[in-house]
Amino acid sequence: MPLLRLDALGETPHLHGSADAPGPLLAEAARTGSGPIIVMVHGYKFRPGHPARCPHGHILSLEERGDCWKALSWPRGLGFGAGGPEEGLGIALGWNARGTIWQAYDRAAGAGAALAQAIEVLHATAPHRPIHALAHSLGARVVLQALARLPERAVTRAILLAGAEFASRAEAALATPAGRAAEIVNVTSRENDLFDFLLERLIGPPRRGDLTLGHGLGDRPGALTLQLDDPATLAVLRARGFPVAAPARRVCHWSAYLRPGVFDLYRALLRRPETLPLAALRAQLPQRPQPRWSRLLAPAHGDAALSLLPNTSS
Repeated sequence: MPLLRLDALGETPHLHGSADAPGPLLAEAARTGSGPIIVMVHGYKFRPGHPARCPHGHILSLEERGDCWKALSWPRGLGFGAGGPEEGLGIALGWNARGTIWQAYDRAAGAGAALAQAIEVLHATAPHRPIHALAHSLGARVVLQALARLPERAVTRAILLAGAEFASRAEAALATPAGRAAEIVNVTSRENDLFDFLLERLIGPPRRGDLTLGHGLGDRPGALTLQLDDPATLAVLRARGFPVAAPARRVCHWSAYLRPGVFDLYRALLRRPETLPLAALRAQLPQRPQPRWSRLLAPAHGDAALSLLPNTSS
């Protein structure tokens, strides 16, 4: 069972396309398997069961699709589906992220509560197995909301891609028992500046001057901000054996999972975390992300046209 598909219906997890509670199946999968457990959470515009935007038939599917340039299989990228003895267990969580950005932002909190229930079962059944997470956009808010509800050491490491959440809310989640024990890789890019700016203006910060995760996650020891369009950062990753491609666009919300080479990095971060300790990476990387708009306002050097696709899934 390399991949188990769940849906968050409000604050309750269900097996995908079913009213059945996933607890018994989650416990069995955690108890009988080996290897890491990796939770994957999508962002805005997806909804389980939607004829065109079901995440389980898109980025959370084991099957690659050739009809959509953004439908890259996260489970395949993270090493699921090959049948290896230490493959582990993938958990694909779908939730209703359609409607307005305000509706989706609010629902992400409920999806976080549903995710926390699923992770509690996995952690209680197999506390020896590491539980990691990979999430994009509003999926980062889902994971952070789950962390705020979980016991200590329930999650080992989480990678947040272009996280659509405010830094103060992330810091509050990371001040909880599970949050303090978890390692967080905050993947950012100046390609995402427009989307960060719009979230700050449309949702409104919880406190004056608060910014999104694109500006970093402070100096917390267990957190690392990784700016994927920064040449110095890319040089460090290349020297460590991860030749992540340089960005091709000035504005793109999906670059953090579509850029060639990124899943080799994410797979190592989650499957071989001991080979990429965050403290060692932090010592080599720039201390602060580049300022907002620095990519958009830089002189043109053959970049592709701006990728401004507001109606597509994230």
